Amino acid sequence: MNNIWTAMILRFLFYIGLQVLVLKEIHLSGSNQNFIFILIYPVALLTLPFRMPQFFIILIAFIVGFIVDLFYMSPGVHAGACLWMVLLRPLMFRILEPKNGYQLDMSPTISDLGIIWFAKYASTLLLVFFLSYFILQVFTFVYIGEILLKTILSFFVSTIIIFLLQLFYSFKSN
Repeated sequence: MNNIWTAMILRFLFYIGLQVLVLKEIHLSGSNQNFIFILIYPVALLTLPFRMPQFFIILIAFIVGFIVDLFYMSPGVHAGACLWMVLLRPLMFRILEPKNGYQLDMSPTISDLGIIWFAKYASTLLLVFFLSYFILQVFTFVYIGEILLKTILSFFVSTIIIFLLQLFYSFKSN
């Protein structure tokens, strides 16, 4: 059991460190306005084990979002987006539940449930994350076009990177 907790803590440290030390500094747009934000740390929240109580997942999501907010100097934006995402996590589990159900020792990862299941699960929740992130960032619907553009572009780029990392991790663990 300690190995599971150690691996989970190391995974969180890796994703948060990669996010705030490397990906925060990458700007993919050529103009003054940045439309693509690479945010991959939410995958650490998405891959928390099934057996973990929802209260702890919500608490972890807030803490992770708060830590990222400290580095991005964005009070509450990351924390709020993380909370929206993990609040919808149980609903996605019910919608995408396999015929045989879930085993408690599984985690919602490519290696445990397959790439198609993970693609549906992660894509839906990441879209919720990015949409809520950009809505919270401007906190008005006046810029709805810009919000949607940033959501789609950031979702697309970040999801590709997340899937590559997950595939690498699943090949490494096999």
